[in-house]
Amino acid sequence: MSEPRIGRVLVASLHQAIAEVLPDRLEFYENWLNPNGLREGRIGLAPLSAVLSFLRLEGKPYGAITDRAGRYAAEWTLADLPVIERRMIALLPRALRARAALRAAGNVIRRTYPGSRAIVKVRRGVASVDLRGSLFCEVREAVPDPLCGFYAAVAARVLEHFRVPALVTLTECRGSGPRRGCAFTVNLEPAAADIALDA
Repeated sequence: MSEPRIGRVLVASLHQAIAEVLPDRLEFYENWLNPNGLREGRIGLAPLSAVLSFLRLEGKPYGAITDRAGRYAAEWTLADLPVIERRMIALLPRALRARAALRAAGNVIRRTYPGSRAIVKVRRGVASVDLRGSLFCEVREAVPDPLCGFYAAVAARVLEHFRVPALVTLTECRGSGPRRGCAFTVNLEPAAADIALDA
């Protein structure tokens, strides 16, 4: 039985983000994220786990890389959507457009790895997103900061693409303590000042 493959969009977005944030370290990371493996779609779970483990050791750049990678993954996946589907979503009223955008973000997350899911519930202008199977949060010991910013960045970029003002906040991370999963909230009715502070 072969191990599940990591989605090309996740590997490519991480590679691009590392190239931009840590260009001097790219050659090191290409030991696992090699271009041939990416083209042929044969990057497995073990090489990706090694990359994420080393990225966490980089300290502050980890957050910048995962945020940037999440935004790239969202942009590239949205670019693959049929034009008619993007236009239909863009024409929806704001509340329905927000739900469609969150569904699209869930599809991006599912494409990153077969075991990853985003379960979304919207109530009174706030979406709660329960992440299942976060590859970024597989750690032996708890870490002080959340590790699943990639997924929050995916949601933020998809909402931005469809012109839905939103404030995305990580609320739980399995890597930060004795939690069963990862979660973030999406305030779909944020004050303009909140969006400015988050940007």
